[in-house]
Amino acid sequence: MDAISFVLGIKSSHLRSSHLRDLVYRGRILKTSKIGADGAATDGPNGEANANGDTNAASDDDGEQPSQSQRNDPSTAWVMAVYEDDAGDEQKWKRTITSSGQSEYRINNRVVNAKDYNEALEAEQILIKARNFLVFQGDVEAIASQSPKDLTRLIEQISGSLEYKAEYDRLQEESDKAAEDQAFKHNTRRGINAEIKQYSEQKKEADSFNRKADERDDAVVTHVLWKLYQFQKVIEESGAEIQRHQEEVKQHRRDIEKYEQRLDDAKKEQAKVDRDVKKAERQLKATEKQIEEQRNGLVPIDEKISISNRNLDKYRKRAADVTKERDTQSKAVDQLNKDLAVVQKAQKKWEDDWKKQTQKQGRQLSDGDIQEYNRLRGEVNKQAASEQMKVDNYTRQLKTDEETVNNLKTNVDTFEQQLAKHNADLTELRERRDAANAQIKQIAKDVDAKKKQYNKVTSERLKSSQHRTELEEKLQAVLNKILEADDGRRQTEKEIKAKETVSSMKRMFPGVRGRVHELCKPKAKKYDAAVSTALGRHFDAIVVDTEKTANECINYLREQRKGSATFIPLDSIQTKPIPSNMKGMHKKMRLALDTIDYDDVYHSAMSYALSTTMVCDDLDTAKHLCYEKRVEAKAVTLDGTVIHKGGNMTGGQGQADRNARKWEDSDVDNLHKVREGIMHQLRELPNTHQSIAAEETLRSELSGLESRLTFAKDEVNALDKNIDSKKKEQTFVQKQLQESKPKFKQQATSLEQLRRRIEEFQAQVSQVEDSVFAAFCRRLKYNDIREYEAQQGSLQQENSQKKLEFSMQRSKLENQLAFETKRLQATTDRVKGIENQAQRDEELVESLEEEKEALEAQVTEYNQEVTSIKTQLEKAKKTLEDRASKVTDHRKEVQKRSKDVDSVKRQIAELEAEVQRNASARYGQLRKCKIEQIKLPLTEESEPLDVLPTDDIQGEDDGDAMDIDGEDPDVTSLQQPVVRDYGIDLDFDDLDGDLKDNDSPEQEKTLLDAIAALDEELSTLNPNMRAVDRLTTAKNRLEDTETAFEEARRHARDTREEFETIREKRAELFNKAFEHISNEIGPTYKKLTRSAAHVMGGSAYLDAMEADDETPFLGGLKYHAMPPAKRFRDMDALSGGEKTIAALALLFAIHSFAPSPFFVLDEVDAALDNANVAKVAKYLKENAGPGTQFIVISLKTGLFQESECLVGVLRDQGANTSRAVTLDLRKYQPS
Repeated sequence: MDAISFVLGIKSSHLRSSHLRDLVYRGRILKTSKIGADGAATDGPNGEANANGDTNAASDDDGEQPSQSQRNDPSTAWVMAVYEDDAGDEQKWKRTITSSGQSEYRINNRVVNAKDYNEALEAEQILIKARNFLVFQGDVEAIASQSPKDLTRLIEQISGSLEYKAEYDRLQEESDKAAEDQAFKHNTRRGINAEIKQYSEQKKEADSFNRKADERDDAVVTHVLWKLYQFQKVIEESGAEIQRHQEEVKQHRRDIEKYEQRLDDAKKEQAKVDRDVKKAERQLKATEKQIEEQRNGLVPIDEKISISNRNLDKYRKRAADVTKERDTQSKAVDQLNKDLAVVQKAQKKWEDDWKKQTQKQGRQLSDGDIQEYNRLRGEVNKQAASEQMKVDNYTRQLKTDEETVNNLKTNVDTFEQQLAKHNADLTELRERRDAANAQIKQIAKDVDAKKKQYNKVTSERLKSSQHRTELEEKLQAVLNKILEADDGRRQTEKEIKAKETVSSMKRMFPGVRGRVHELCKPKAKKYDAAVSTALGRHFDAIVVDTEKTANECINYLREQRKGSATFIPLDSIQTKPIPSNMKGMHKKMRLALDTIDYDDVYHSAMSYALSTTMVCDDLDTAKHLCYEKRVEAKAVTLDGTVIHKGGNMTGGQGQADRNARKWEDSDVDNLHKVREGIMHQLRELPNTHQSIAAEETLRSELSGLESRLTFAKDEVNALDKNIDSKKKEQTFVQKQLQESKPKFKQQATSLEQLRRRIEEFQAQVSQVEDSVFAAFCRRLKYNDIREYEAQQGSLQQENSQKKLEFSMQRSKLENQLAFETKRLQATTDRVKGIENQAQRDEELVESLEEEKEALEAQVTEYNQEVTSIKTQLEKAKKTLEDRASKVTDHRKEVQKRSKDVDSVKRQIAELEAEVQRNASARYGQLRKCKIEQIKLPLTEESEPLDVLPTDDIQGEDDGDAMDIDGEDPDVTSLQQPVVRDYGIDLDFDDLDGDLKDNDSPEQEKTLLDAIAALDEELSTLNPNMRAVDRLTTAKNRLEDTETAFEEARRHARDTREEFETIREKRAELFNKAFEHISNEIGPTYKKLTRSAAHVMGGSAYLDAMEADDETPFLGGLKYHAMPPAKRFRDMDALSGGEKTIAALALLFAIHSFAPSPFFVLDEVDAALDNANVAKVAKYLKENAGPGTQFIVISLKTGLFQESECLVGVLRDQGANTSRAVTLDLRKYQPS
């Protein structure tokens, strides 16, 4: 199969090797060979073997020797297919591959390239891409189960329509682009036609608007001239009246100068006395503070004296108790000494009595008896020498042990008495310590309470002080801000008057909300100038709820003669929507409406005031948007430069800068409120001096409590030391007792054991004595020798017993005496320590008393000084009252004579205010005319209106003007007010005489009504003044667009025609193949599935999915097959054999459309049983003929026996090639 696929041009990916060079045969490799890095085999250890078993390997065709290997592997491989057509002509197709992977193609031994080779195959209906001439092993089921898109692609390959796919896609894309371009040009043309129609209508509106505007301008000029004439008239009349009043004021001032001099002299005397009073008050406060400090110092001293006296009484009481204890202990020592003397005297008397008694009771034996006794005793000693010796030794040891036991018993009794005494002392000391601890706890509790109170007072004072400091710092900061704001902020009288007027209207009419600049605020300070410029004449416009409220406010202004104002009623104001394309048009541009913060209630008013005005970061951005982008909106830069809708520019410093500073007014008002709040908080803070005095008192009380606590703790420490000492003594006694008791018990036990041993040995000795002294005792009439010896030794024994008793009694008294003597000494030392502590406290009390007396003496001295200062202060205050009375009298005289001056000055001030108001109104009117470009009639000598500054403030003094030496400020202030006219002289000749004489509000209302009527007409027109220019531009653009549209339409038509041609050709090829295959697949499947049981066979068909008649190749094809006697199921649900039959039916139907001269089937029957194999063999046999040859690779005998020829392929090892063995079966088949 690899050879057939290779020679017919199938790609290596469909073969059983990853590279074509792997198809070159390499021969066998012996077990003794080694594989090199290049994959070649070398000889084994003996060097006798190569790939072919020949030691003399032949060279290749080029005569080159093998470089590394001794194998005779071929370097090339080839396959040749010999094809004979129906006419009997024979063609030889040969393909060669080298070991380097290069291919060579030959047709009839003529070398051709791959393209010509493929074309020659396609000429014989052998389609390499469609692979209509072979089916690989394992591809059968995949062909039946492939997706609709893959099946469609297979049909396209067979039909040849796939070759037009690339051109089809390209032409479709070009056609779509051309159609889209045509639609775009068409929409552009429609838009331009609509613009032309709109601009034509706007041109008519602009012409009508210009006529009305001229009439309105004439009415405005008349109204302005009338107002300016009235202002000029009032200024001239008021100036003459001011001059007359100023002369009167000068005369009155000369009269009151002498009274002012007397007042100044009286004030100087009052100030001198006032300084003396303040000095005395300061001295009094300082002395009182010193007294308070000394008295505060007395509090801890008194407390210390009280504590020391209490401790002294306690020490004295304790000394008396300990002294009493010492006397008791001394008496006990004396009594023990007496008892010891009595015991010693009794012992001496007994010894004398014992000597006399022994002489009376002794029985005298004869010398013979004594000699016999001694002889017998010697005999006994001989017979019981060892036992007697042990008895003697044990007896001596017994005496020693008895004395030791007695001493140990005495020690145990003594230690038990001492332990009881120590327990009693410890109990007493612990009780005293518990009482002292209770006292410490109470004092500590009082100290904690006092500390909390002290800390609270201190904390409150510190917090108050800190709060005061913070408030003072805040107040200073606020004052600095107010000062800075006042330095850069100047308000004219007109502005103040306007502000008062708005406040009055707010009180009178609830619907008045405020001025526009009061209801909004720029989001950042950098927008101040831009927003104020953008608002323009609407900056001071007043926002009201309804139109009715606006009319009421206008009537109020007219009645009160408070000037005019613009009102924006929220209920009737009309605004134009902002075009959506303006937002985000440029990164350095934003709508003015987006740069301010305001309440949503005022959105319509802000939209009306700002409209579509843009705020740009710089002038270049504004020019780009207005001149290049042609945005129909006013553009304002951050520095206040304006580009109007008409294209004209306005810049420089003017009213907008002052308006921008008005937003600081609200901040300044807030600062004043903050200042008042801080000052109120400062007044509410507690007095610092009172807090300090309370703190000092608490500190003194706390110091006294802490001293008491210290003394109590010292006492507890002393008791703890005594307790520790007693515990150590108790521990020592317990240790001695614990050591003595076991020794005593052990020694007593040992003594008992010793006595038993003595008794045992004494019994043995007694037996010997009874035996030896038997005759001696009978003769002397004794029961035994021991009775004799007892009578003679009882006195000695009694003597020993008595001596032991006296010794024990004396030892006990001596031990008691030593313990009591030691305790007496310790008690004496305690008495001495307590007396020393008492002495120290007495010395401390004496020193504190001396310190107290010194402080009290100093306080007395300070009190005397305070009394003296108070006396002097009373005298000074009395003198100060006299001086103040004189100053008051002189001031009344000056005030009395100044009333006339003040009256005249008030009249002058009223006249000056009137002049300034009219001058400001005149300046404001002229400034308004300049800004709004109203042309006023001027005389020939007059300066033009352009010289008028737009940021000057009328009637305000120059703060930086230099003072003139010797000039009286009061006289200077009475000079004639200066009214600047800037050289502008208006020509009032054109003003009607009736208008000059009539200054009533009704006349102004008549003029304003005429202007308002014209404004109302103009507001209804709202024309586009640039409509003429834009109409011409739109017509020119229409001509260019028409040409572009015709060209786009022609291009779209051409590309569509080309696309339709390719589509029709591709659809024709596809439909032709589809119809043929669809018609053939049903009968083919019936033939393959027909049997005796199912004569009709199964059914199969192709179903087109999601495709239309024009583009059937874009949809998918679904292949359905239903085996006989089975219901419809999806292809994936069929068995392997059923899928194979369905796939073969599809392949045979496809092959019937474009039949190749031969059809190679590689083991397609692997999944079929014998019955189905027989059906396939029958179909192949029936359809094989002169034009169709089936080459089947199979392992089933059902195909073998039905074939016409068998071909076997084997390998010729010697020739390094393959060989074919054939067997013609036709002669064995029945004809």
